[in-house]
Amino acid sequence: MAAAAAVVALGLVSWRHFTRPAAPHYVTQKVDRGDIVHSIIATGTVNPVLTIIVGTYVSGVIQQQYCDFNTRVSKGQLCAKIDPRPYQTLVDQARAELDNARAQLGKDRAALVYAKSAFERSTTLLQHGIMSQDAADNARSAYDQARAQVAVDAAAIEQRSAALRTAEVNLGYTNIVSPVDGTVVSRNVTIGQTVAASFQTPTLFLIAADLTQMQVDTNVSESDIGGLHENTEATFTVEAFPKRQFAGRVMQVRQAPQTVQNVVTYDVVISARNADLSLKPGMTATARIVIETRRRVLRVPDQALRFNPSGLPAQPQVAAGSARVWVERNDHLVAVTVTTGLDDDSYSEITSGDVREGDAVVIAETTASARATSVAAPRLRM
Repeated sequence: MAAAAAVVALGLVSWRHFTRPAAPHYVTQKVDRGDIVHSIIATGTVNPVLTIIVGTYVSGVIQQQYCDFNTRVSKGQLCAKIDPRPYQTLVDQARAELDNARAQLGKDRAALVYAKSAFERSTTLLQHGIMSQDAADNARSAYDQARAQVAVDAAAIEQRSAALRTAEVNLGYTNIVSPVDGTVVSRNVTIGQTVAASFQTPTLFLIAADLTQMQVDTNVSESDIGGLHENTEATFTVEAFPKRQFAGRVMQVRQAPQTVQNVVTYDVVISARNADLSLKPGMTATARIVIETRRRVLRVPDQALRFNPSGLPAQPQVAAGSARVWVERNDHLVAVTVTTGLDDDSYSEITSGDVREGDAVVIAETTASARATSVAAPRLRM
């Protein structure tokens, strides 16, 4: 009976040992000093800094095309030509009408000379009683009408001159020229195509003024826009060169909001050099904009700020701007309230609190099976 009782007692002790919950183990990381870079990520499109739309003021048929995609053009260079014959006809017609108006002016000036002479003669004859008052009045009226006609002819010449200049300008518009030095990035016209400029100017060419200087037009959410300023450093990548990082700076933070499905964003323009022309218009870019950098600050992993040991009663809330970390000290876990500063999504700056460089802060809790990567469970100190 004694032996049986001993066996039962030994079994009970073994059962309690193996069924007892495993003590937790804690993964820690040292508090250290390092750099914290607070940045935001935004996507956007690579575009030339200045893109010029080349259109046409007149309608007609494209007679010649001198520029194509990627053509390097100079200011004033002829890129295309609209059939000029209808507009040349209008110029010839306007010039003929101007010549006719000038001839009419010459004719009416001669009539004015005659009317003036007749008026002066009638005045003399009236003074000598040789001509009646009625005849003298007719001579004066004819003279006044002749002077008025000359004035009308002069105005007609100005009108015909303006019409001629308009026709010549329209004739000049049949030459489609580049307004700047640059590169043709888009061509929307071919020889024989009819272009109509009745209501809206058609786009014939898109010319990038300088492809060695590009910009990335990004959309930044309203929650991140507060810390952004012009001249802030930025980097970005494009899918064509995933391992290459392009450097840039924030050139403009635009004030106009963009609202899509109740999400408010703002346009942030990043300028970048493109000396080797690797960046192409329209590329999708992922930009990282540095908001603030702090060097050699006391920092803890963000995991430490989120950790709470299991099996403890709910802890009181900490004040805004503060957080709680669990520090291993003398085989005990001590809850320490700290004030946090800058955060880069991996580390947070510690601006105040009883935490020193080299302290071990808990970042995770493991089971007994994970002892190879954890530390023995210290006792909790509240």
